[in-house]
Amino acid sequence: MTLLAFGINHKTAPVDIRGKVAFVPEKLCTALQELTRQTPITEAAIVSTCNRTELYCGGLEDGDLQTLIDWFSHYHHLTAEDVKPYIYTHTDSAAVQHILRVASGLDSLVLGEPQILGQIKDAYSVANDAGTLGQQLNRLFQHTFAVAKKVRTDTAIGASAVSVAFAAVSLSKQIFSNLSEHTALLIGAGETIELVARHLSEQKVHKMIVANRTVERAEILARQFNAEAIALAEMPDRLVDADIVISSTASQLPILGKGAVERALKKRKHRPMFMVDIAVPRDIEPEVGEFNDVYLYTVDDLQNVIEENMKSRQEAAEQAEEIIQLQTQHFMGWLRSRHVVDAIRRYRDQAEELRDAALTQAQRQLASGRDVDEVMTELARTLTNKLIHIPTSRMKQAAHEGRDIWLRHARECLGIKEQDE
Repeated sequence: MTLLAFGINHKTAPVDIRGKVAFVPEKLCTALQELTRQTPITEAAIVSTCNRTELYCGGLEDGDLQTLIDWFSHYHHLTAEDVKPYIYTHTDSAAVQHILRVASGLDSLVLGEPQILGQIKDAYSVANDAGTLGQQLNRLFQHTFAVAKKVRTDTAIGASAVSVAFAAVSLSKQIFSNLSEHTALLIGAGETIELVARHLSEQKVHKMIVANRTVERAEILARQFNAEAIALAEMPDRLVDADIVISSTASQLPILGKGAVERALKKRKHRPMFMVDIAVPRDIEPEVGEFNDVYLYTVDDLQNVIEENMKSRQEAAEQAEEIIQLQTQHFMGWLRSRHVVDAIRRYRDQAEELRDAALTQAQRQLASGRDVDEVMTELARTLTNKLIHIPTSRMKQAAHEGRDIWLRHARECLGIKEQDE
């Protein structure tokens, strides 16, 4: 065993367990240094998010796994028995395949989500700063970044919206192709609206207004995205400014009625408005959708979009798996080749020693006045005999012992052609 991927995620552990084994970002660097100082493990990186905590280690021996579990448990003030039921481990090629799938969004709660790649890049950066990246892990992470980019480029894994927030913003782009020219009014300040704000910010929307019953909550969210915060009571008067309205509150009754929208449309001189009602029960009265200048979508409409897009992502995921299988083989080929590098270097050193000895002898002979042609002929014969002595002796011994497979490999290594070639 050389490489190991070890951890828990949303598939194997409930949220309370995931919370107990999460690493505090500010202490990740120290944790990595403790791990490599207190255990035989010399290469390590940690990916810790709300949905997964994973350790990637390189240069391991077979007995190091239990040591790692013990360290991991002790670090989080747990026993090995507390965490073992939730742990998964992948070694060597399976570990490579796992990190490639994670980075490509194939192992995420939302298939194809792109945030995990950034989190893996952060983990690489922290491990690099901590000095716990060796040749194996450094190469593995660089390979991972390249493969994840290839998956994004060559497949449609992240092209379609599969979350309500993402779907709402994607639909708004279909109505208004350039969001940098438009204003969005967000009603509510919960998690969904925060995600909507994040997606709108990434699309460089011109302005955001956050309306909430508790203005303090609206201000907290608004500060993150350089938006304006208002009280819910001000919302009807600010509708006139809004090209995009996305609402998600916990209200049991509609908070945006037909009358308020009608007044806003008149002031807007019937410039179109795009509205998404994500709330259940509904925030926006259904009659609002009767206006010719309003494009009103409900959460059910978005779910239909998401289901279609999920089918598209599933097809893209199958293509991504093929890329990952091939790229796993490529990395393992590099990893296996590392084992022979030292042997090749020693073989080259031996050959150079034989060359230097033969050359020194030839130079002495020339200095003593011997004929140049004779010296060069003897140099060539001596060097050839010394270089082929050990291989030919081993081949004779293998033939005597009937090791035909070894002989076949020897012929292949030495480039010896068969007689009929």
